[in-house]
Amino acid sequence: MANTLENPNGKPKLPDRLANAQQAAADWMQDSQFWTSVFRPGSIFRKGYTDSPRNRSYVVMNSVLYHLHPVKVKRHAVKVSYTLCLGGLSFFLFILLTITGIFLMFFYRPTDTAAWADIESLHTQVAFGLLVRNMHRWAAHLMVLSVFLHMARVFYHGAYKAPREFNWVVGVMLLQLTLLLSFTGYLLPWDQLSLWAVTVGTNMMGFTPVFGDQVRFVLLGGKQIGAETLLRWYVLHVLMLPFVIVIFMAIHFWRVRKDGGISGPL
Repeated sequence: MANTLENPNGKPKLPDRLANAQQAAADWMQDSQFWTSVFRPGSIFRKGYTDSPRNRSYVVMNSVLYHLHPVKVKRHAVKVSYTLCLGGLSFFLFILLTITGIFLMFFYRPTDTAAWADIESLHTQVAFGLLVRNMHRWAAHLMVLSVFLHMARVFYHGAYKAPREFNWVVGVMLLQLTLLLSFTGYLLPWDQLSLWAVTVGTNMMGFTPVFGDQVRFVLLGGKQIGAETLLRWYVLHVLMLPFVIVIFMAIHFWRVRKDGGISGPL
């Protein structure tokens, strides 16, 4: 019986010849100097990759996505426990706040004459506006709660001890930045609740030793709450504080890897 992969004259069929030519071209490309210079040893796109601990480490270190994760993960780190991954949950809420916040920026103007009107139009005229604003608001409350519980869990389990003491300091800074993000966003609706909350907060800051009056003046943009206050707090809320908190989160995640992974014994 004739081979089904060949024609009667003994030559391979056209689809088979095209597949062989394509494979030969792929092999030539993977063996070329260009390919080997772009993809480092151990890359899954490099020819000859074998499944070994060394090559798996190369894959993690030479991949833009994989290098964010440790080469090895301890068994206890992948178990679902009563802590419910509070650090990861806080990061997820930050991403949610970023996405919903960008949406809200399209419909909000940080001026004393337009801020509250834009909030009202967001509720009544923008499709899913009320839903997105409520998602942003509740995610902010939940992020403050999850970061606080995360810090409490680290403290009561003694996970701040050596060699993790530096990362504990970074975590404390992240908690403060989270509270500042929540507080600066409180003024943006420009309603009576926001105005009086900011009045109380800035008056408290005014009693800071030595620099109290200067701090209060910088935060208010003057001697009392006005349009300058709203603009300054808007810039703090959407630009400065998120930029700083992203830097601290990157340092925090990097130290988690360097200090032996998440939670559990060292």
